[in-house]
Amino acid sequence: MLLKKGSRGEEVKQLQTLLGLGADGNFGPMTETKVKEWQAKNGLTADGIVGGGTWVKMFGATTPTPTASVVIPPSSFKLDALKGHIPDAVIAQIPDTAAKFNITNPLRLAHFLSQCGHESGGFKAISENLNYSVDGLKRTFGKYFPGDLATSYARQPEKIASRVYGARMGNGDESTGEGYKFRGRGFIQLTGKANYAKFAQFIGEDTVANPDLIATKYPLASAAFFFDSNKLWSICDKGADEATVTAVTKRVNGGTNGLPDRIKHFNEYYNLLK
Repeated sequence: MLLKKGSRGEEVKQLQTLLGLGADGNFGPMTETKVKEWQAKNGLTADGIVGGGTWVKMFGATTPTPTASVVIPPSSFKLDALKGHIPDAVIAQIPDTAAKFNITNPLRLAHFLSQCGHESGGFKAISENLNYSVDGLKRTFGKYFPGDLATSYARQPEKIASRVYGARMGNGDESTGEGYKFRGRGFIQLTGKANYAKFAQFIGEDTVANPDLIATKYPLASAAFFFDSNKLWSICDKGADEATVTAVTKRVNGGTNGLPDRIKHFNEYYNLLK
């Protein structure tokens, strides 16, 4: 569950009633202002976004959210158990990310972390590596490099990205260099100017003007934005079995690459967190 400016529905009406507003079901500027005031008074980050943590503090854990029957405030996650299994810098990002992006129980968190960890090579890769050889370009991006064209692009990441990502995902054409400027960043690589703009609007910081923020400040949050935007939490909620990990993997990866590793780490993280 995630309610923010622009949200509509019965949950918004419930929220507005609690805040003493007219319950029209439209999360507008006044609702956002009142949410920020309530969050500030109750020791929460006053961002005007009602994620799982704010919802639970407002209504209690017994009030179900639209997307999960078991809701745990992020502050109650057993994050100390993850030490030594996940980098401390990543663990430090979890509470705020969980509160903003619907990570409301250990099951969701374990699915999310296992995918992030695999996609980023153990939480190490935060920016897309585009240093392809001629053979690598033909194998990975063959349709963009017909004939012998790959030879003039090989081992030149900026040129490669500008061509491969140019004129799509909101980027200008190859000559603008926006394909490289908005290359994949974060633990699940956010790619393309349009996606950077959507994330910037949500997070309240201009990641279009400063795209490196995705890698340096928001590698985990941008991945959670992907999960939330693509409605992956409802898949995560189906269970702790291999079939669910497989279903999540297909949505993240487009296939099942690295599935055994994802399953291994899901089981590891879930057993630590539950």
